[in-house]
Amino acid sequence: MSTDSCPPPRPYDEPAGWQSTAACAGLPPRAVFSKKVKEAAPVLRACARCPVRRNCERIVAPTDNWFDGVCGGRLYRSGRPVEIPAHLLPNMQAAPAPRGGSLA
Repeated sequence: MSTDSCPPPRPYDEPAGWQSTAACAGLPPRAVFSKKVKEAAPVLRACARCPVRRNCERIVAPTDNWFDGVCGGRLYRSGRPVEIPAHLLPNMQAAPAPRGGSLA
């Protein structure tokens, strides 16, 4: 398992085993930790079918630590969710909308 392909868990949380089942496992770290919507699009699409999406968001806690990249089906810049234009992510209807906005 490569820990470069998904955000690392905080040390006091669950073991890293959840990362191996993440849909983003194996995707390029450049895409996972991208601030750019177009670069992150494949990761966001993977999140739509990810079995550990909720764990990812809970463990990484992107809004608590100025996170940049994809976590729990959302793109974050400095810990804030980024609105994604619907035409860039046609398969993201299953993902939750960012707080205060929508994906569609």
